[in-house]
Parts: sequence; structure tokens; C-alpha cells
Amino acid sequence: MEQKHEVGEGVHPLTHGDRAGGPGGAPGPRDGTGHAGHAGHAGHAGHAGHAEDTEDAEAVRRPAGDRETSRANRGWWDRNADEYQNDHGDFLGDTRFVWGPEGLDEAEAELLGPAEQLRGLDVLEVGAGAAQCSRWLAAQGARPVALDLSHRQLQHALRIGGDPGRPGFPLVEADARALPFADGSFDLACSAFGAVPFVADPERVFAEVARVLRPGGRWVFSLTHPLRWSLADEPGPEGLTVLASYFDRTPYVEEDGAGRTVYAEHHRTLGDRVRELVGAGFRLEDLVEPEWPEWNQQVWGGWSPLRGRLVPGTAVFVCTLA
Repeated sequence: MEQKHEVGEGVHPLTHGDRAGGPGGAPGPRDGTGHAGHAGHAGHAGHAGHAEDTEDAEAVRRPAGDRETSRANRGWWDRNADEYQNDHGDFLGDTRFVWGPEGLDEAEAELLGPAEQLRGLDVLEVGAGAAQCSRWLAAQGARPVALDLSHRQLQHALRIGGDPGRPGFPLVEADARALPFADGSFDLACSAFGAVPFVADPERVFAEVARVLRPGGRWVFSLTHPLRWSLADEPGPEGLTVLASYFDRTPYVEEDGAGRTVYAEHHRTLGDRVRELVGAGFRLEDLVEPEWPEWNQQVWGGWSPLRGRLVPGTAVFVCTLA
């Protein structure tokens, strides 16, 4: 199968996108799941209060534009990538494809399709972080390209991929809202908690993914379940209390002492997501809400066995380009 994307030949494995915008590096199992947040706040997935984050940041709910959001989230992940990979690298593994804090593994879920059918397919991972998912895809014989907005996250991908016994693949530092690939470059696109909630205009991300997919291509992505935005962002019993309206789409923003945005996250309802996908030309095939398994006793930010057994924490959208 001929590869149309132009990222491997004559390009350094760590390639810089030249347009600002959507955060390819986003809080998720790969690039920031967890976002555990600050005590008592609701209406956001929340981030894990890393020591390297801006210490005097104040959480507010207010509008945040696309460039403002991009600049803030790129900076946040460049500052916090080291601690994130150190804290969560063991759970994620170097070559696993995990869809969320519940531990749903693609090797078992097969949301992209049976593993044996991935061989030879061109796959784009959006918001790849340290590219653990892409590394798993490469091991199945696929040809992945791992894209992220955070330079530091991709440096971790280079570090992990330094083992010569593991398959190599391109790493691209670029904007999820302006993908630097030709039309029809990929058979599949995927994202484990990357990009989608961390842009002000997710419709643009979906339109870009649709553009670079071939006819009938599959787009599978996970994010914090929208229901969580209405609950206190805590792993204990207090995290089962409704503090905000599910229908309040005002972004969650963290500001430094000078009022500058240092982090931003955007909420949409389940219905909003479906309409965005349909508007971009996708057909929703499945909506997976992983249940919390008995074996998983970890607390990851606002995700915990207590909450996970009562309310969904992750939503995985399985779509096909119509």
C-alpha cells in the first residue's frame, strides 16, 4: 500500500509544525489523562496538580479562544511532561495501547479492528504524547505516525523509542487543527485522551481528521466522559456530588498571577460530540463507556475504583468516515 503522508523522507523524526492551534499533547492516558484537578472544582476533567505547574494559578470558568488555548496547553505540557511520564509511565507501559484510566486495552477491545488486520495500514495518532499507542501499533505491523503539540512529550517518545529492537516510526510536532498531511493519507486515526477536549474548536480537528483519512477510514478517540464535568473532581465520595450544570459549556481555565491563561479545557455534551462528528462527515458506530475492572486499584487524579464503579469516567467514540 502506498504511503501518501510526507513525514518520513528527508525529515528529522522530531518535526516542528509551523502553525499554532490545537494541542496535540493533551491530558490523557497518553498525554495527560488524569487531569486530577483542584479540590472542590467541577466542570472539568482537571489536571494532576504537578509541582512544575504554575503554583499561583487560579481556576476560573470563562471563554478561551483557540490561540489562547493552544499556547497555554502547549506550555503546560512542555513544563509537566517529565513528571507525567515519571508518575504514569509504568501503568501506560512503553508498548501498550490504553484507552483510559480504567485500563481498557486495545489488544483486547479491538476498537480499531482485529490486531491482525492492522498490518500494513497507515495510522495517525493524534495527541500521541510519548507515543506508547503508536509503538503498539507498529508492533502489530501498522505504519503509525505520532503527532503531538508538545515538544517535551515527543522528546520522551524519542527516549522510549531509543531501543533499537523496537519498530521506528515518524514523530511530528504539529497542530491537530492543521494537520500537515496530504488528503487521504491514512487508513485509521486514533487518539487516547489527546487534543479533542483541549481545543476551542474541536469541529476543526474532526474536519482535519476526515480530510487526511481515506474513504471508509476509521476514527476512534477517547476523552473524559462529559458527565464528569458536572461532578466534583475528586476520587473519593465527594466526587459523586453534582456541583455544576452538565449543560454549562464555559471552558475551565487556569490563570497565573498576571491573568494569563496557563491551561484551558473545553467541555461539550455527548450530543454536541455526535453533532460535531456528523458535521465532519463521520458515522458513529459505537460509543464505549468502559466499566472499572476489579484488577485496577489505582487512583489517577479524579479517577478511582469508587467513582469508576458508579459513574462513567471515559467515553470512547468509534467512527467511520461516511
